[in-house]
Amino acid sequence: MKHALPLLCGLLVGAAAGEPALHIVVQQSALAGFRHYEGRSVWDEMKPGDSVALVREADNAHDRHAVRVEWRGHMLGYVPRRENAHLARQLDRGVPLAGRITRLDKARNGRNRVSYEIYVPLE
Repeated sequence: MKHALPLLCGLLVGAAAGEPALHIVVQQSALAGFRHYEGRSVWDEMKPGDSVALVREADNAHDRHAVRVEWRGHMLGYVPRRENAHLARQLDRGVPLAGRITRLDKARNGRNRVSYEIYVPLE
């Protein structure tokens, strides 16, 4: 692989439908900013295992490494600022990163409502 990812968390085999059978998980985290965007309006439709899109926002006025997280075209929030610089660089280089929801929690703490993982498909 031309652009090695130093944050390798694990190699997964036998993925859910729609995912590559073999992929490397590079990050697991809780979504930032969920309560400020469209997540509440689609909460009942989302489920663990659903794919999320990672959208680089290089022109974001608040964070030059911003990576937006979307579900079916709905903005859910962002990769947390403290965790996004490496991912932003990889997206800028064209590394094929993908994401999926790993946990949904109706807890009152909006910071932990949606957890996701980001992975590199190997097939």
